[in-house]
Amino acid sequence: MPKLVDHEERRTQIAEALIRVAGRRGLHAVGMRDVASEAGVSLRLVQYYFQTKEKLLFYGLQHLTGLFTARVGARLRAAGQDPGPRATIEALLLASLPTDAESRTFHLLYSSYSILSVTDEALAAQPFIDNPDAAENALTRLLRQAQESGLADRDIDARTEAISLLAMAAGMGTSILVGQRGPESAIAVLRHHLDRIFANPGYSPPPA
Repeated sequence: MPKLVDHEERRTQIAEALIRVAGRRGLHAVGMRDVASEAGVSLRLVQYYFQTKEKLLFYGLQHLTGLFTARVGARLRAAGQDPGPRATIEALLLASLPTDAESRTFHLLYSSYSILSVTDEALAAQPFIDNPDAAENALTRLLRQAQESGLADRDIDARTEAISLLAMAAGMGTSILVGQRGPESAIAVLRHHLDRIFANPGYSPPPA
């Protein structure tokens, strides 16, 4: 009896191979043949599941985004059953910083894909973020919740602060990647700005 093939498992195998090889060589330098070799499968099989390189990149980045979402979830669970708005925001921001091999690969490939999509019409036609404003909306809600609870400065504009924090985290991530600063320095800067926003002298930040 022929062995049944789990197609989703095979797609995941190929996507993880893409992430590994792109993390070493850069997304721009990866071809379908490279991914096939990394996954230990034939080029024909990669082409069967992903007819074009653009479709392969799209699926690979979706898979990487799923891994990042799981990473954020793990940080939130580690923060406790009811961590509150500041600890939740901090967990979201710190999860995006490239502080280990997994998060470094995510930041590198995420940034590379964004840049490539500016000049590649095929990539731009299928954005890999289903809801690009999700993080901004989530942080805005948390900041407004903190304001209503008296934990954050009532005079700030929650939406503007959310945008600023996300942009800052992205910039800090890039500065870590290029060796401009270490993770500890980037975390200190983010916490400095959270200290400005939150008025809770009893707050004790979780370990990085």
